[in-house]
Amino acid sequence: MKPKVFETEFGGRKLVVEVGEVAKQTNASALIHYGGTTVLSVVVNKKEMSTGDFFPLMVIYQEKLYAAGKIPGGFLKREGRPGDHETLVSRLIDRPIRPLFPEGFKTDVQIINTVLSSDPACPPEMVALMGSSLVLQLSDLPFEGPISGVTLGLIDGNFVVNPTETELEESDLELTIAGTSEAINMVESSAKEISEDKMLEALFYGHDIIKDLNEFQNTIQKEVGKAKFDYERFVLDEAVEKEVLDYLGTSLVDAVSIFDKLERYEKIDEIKEKTLEHFKGRPFFNIIDNISVYDHKAEANFLKQVNAALDKVVTNEVRRLITKEKVRPDGRKTDELRPLFSRVGLLERTHGSALFTRGQTQALGVITLGGLGEGKLIDDIRLEDNKRFMLHYNFPQYSVGETGRYGAPGRREIGHGALGEKALLAVLPSEDEFPYTIRVVSEILESNGSSSQATICAASMALMDAGVPIKAPVAGIAMGLIMEDTDYTILTDIQGMEDHEGDMDFKVAGTKDGITALQMDIKIKGITREIFEEALAQAKIARLDILDHMNETISEVREELSPYAPKVMMIRIDPDKIRDVIGGGGKIITPIIEDNDNVKIDIEQDGRVFIMHYDTKVIKDVQAIIENIVRVPEVGKIYEGKVVRVENFGAFVELWPGTDGMVHISKLAKERVEKVTDVVNVGDSILVKCIKIDDKGRVDLSRKDALTDN
Repeated sequence: MKPKVFETEFGGRKLVVEVGEVAKQTNASALIHYGGTTVLSVVVNKKEMSTGDFFPLMVIYQEKLYAAGKIPGGFLKREGRPGDHETLVSRLIDRPIRPLFPEGFKTDVQIINTVLSSDPACPPEMVALMGSSLVLQLSDLPFEGPISGVTLGLIDGNFVVNPTETELEESDLELTIAGTSEAINMVESSAKEISEDKMLEALFYGHDIIKDLNEFQNTIQKEVGKAKFDYERFVLDEAVEKEVLDYLGTSLVDAVSIFDKLERYEKIDEIKEKTLEHFKGRPFFNIIDNISVYDHKAEANFLKQVNAALDKVVTNEVRRLITKEKVRPDGRKTDELRPLFSRVGLLERTHGSALFTRGQTQALGVITLGGLGEGKLIDDIRLEDNKRFMLHYNFPQYSVGETGRYGAPGRREIGHGALGEKALLAVLPSEDEFPYTIRVVSEILESNGSSSQATICAASMALMDAGVPIKAPVAGIAMGLIMEDTDYTILTDIQGMEDHEGDMDFKVAGTKDGITALQMDIKIKGITREIFEEALAQAKIARLDILDHMNETISEVREELSPYAPKVMMIRIDPDKIRDVIGGGGKIITPIIEDNDNVKIDIEQDGRVFIMHYDTKVIKDVQAIIENIVRVPEVGKIYEGKVVRVENFGAFVELWPGTDGMVHISKLAKERVEKVTDVVNVGDSILVKCIKIDDKGRVDLSRKDALTDN
């Protein structure tokens, strides 16, 4: 069966879509070629509706190592659990797609994107995002797309579409956006302190590209797409809603305005439980064969209606308070920060630590410094093979006063950690400036919204406390949005309830000079340029206020590392001398390590040697040993050496450990010498001049010339 083939251009490269040949038992599938990159996107779903409270959408992005001509590492030699990059891309695709399913649609849907071939010049991530949208367009699911995505770089002031990994190393910006033809609905970015104006320009430059890709998808759908099926909708019964409101009075509305988070939710839960209990007593009987039978399904549906009515009261009151009265549940103004508190150095034995509290959200940042060889090895299709900087985010259930599962980090934890990394990468020192692997761990001790941004603040101060010479402190702030028709209200520093009931989570991190990271998720179909501009301006004011607070806590990077942190020295040697330092089978470097308290030595291919130990004296001793191994005598230079062997024809002199030269008897003194031992003996220290080095590296020395020159 021949596929239908469609072609367009994406960022100056050919994009080819094949439909109808592969994976035909799915709801819809497409094979997408972008240069030498190929991604298979498919969608499958159940027909019946889920009984849960949430839309069970699963998005999977998976990279097969054969796509890059690699064999997996490890013992099993096959792909295992998703790597962080795959998890982050899956999350990146999920975020803009999820809001475009109609409210109340709860059928199990799975979208799987498999990278089958990988061309470094044609990144697969945005191909998978477009492929996810395309197969939903072609399916019979009620998806209100299409959407597309694009990644932009900024090199020498010019935007680069879908930059390669090599181009991103030179870029001042890595911006990924997704959206419909009408508006942007997802943003993910890291940047090197760029201005709000430049960020806005990039956002809408990318949106123009997205519009073209969406039109391409519409063209394909018109030719080969399925008709959409009519799904079962949940509709709130107005009579039930009125009955619930009559019973509640103002009790639930009043509970929304309780200041303390736990007290507020406890009261809301109490009222909901009491209301459900009140309506449970209602009889639901059917007469079957003259027998009265209790209808449990009818009761469950009725209580579901009651619960929906209760949730609607909370949502409406939160949104009414903010949009009409300009008052937030905790009484703040729309642009007001929660109270700030922070301190540093609270953990004595760690290499650096900081506690940052914003309202009822609290993050503990902890720093660990290690050798460059302790970086994270990456085994995927990308060119990058290790990471020197890592930020890990932990969200224990006790942070929200609950019990729950404890295990491997989920998508949320991985995503928040990655956002923190992006925010801080722009201010980190280079390897040459600070030759350490840096690990930051953020422990969320208390949470009521914006914990990812509290992480950035805590991590920034902890780095300074650890003595890491960052270029500038970084602070993060989460902005929210409540939108009713064309009216909207932008909120600074959103808390949990505002995030849950609101329309946008817009996170901005940066220094006093510019943005270093940006992330946006929305529950509506898109937001306008006006909202973007206002949110960025309002976020900048808040960011500067937070930076002022952080500066009061710690204003300068510590001059010295913690006494418990390892010390590192970097020296450079000729790359051709690396084998001399290591020796065959490690016979040179192994004794150096063992004889010097198991000092850590990392040697890079470019000749950089990193020596790490807790004792500075050990580091200097090892430095001297390595420098002597690679040191080469210079012809014409005078050295002080030690006589180590005497022969009839001359004396052998050790210039430094591992390097000897010979002084011929005729070069021992100005006058004629009958016997070598008349002038020098083993153990004598003498001045010698290097007069020749032959092709085999043998060194000729002269005591006579050294005496003459002196």
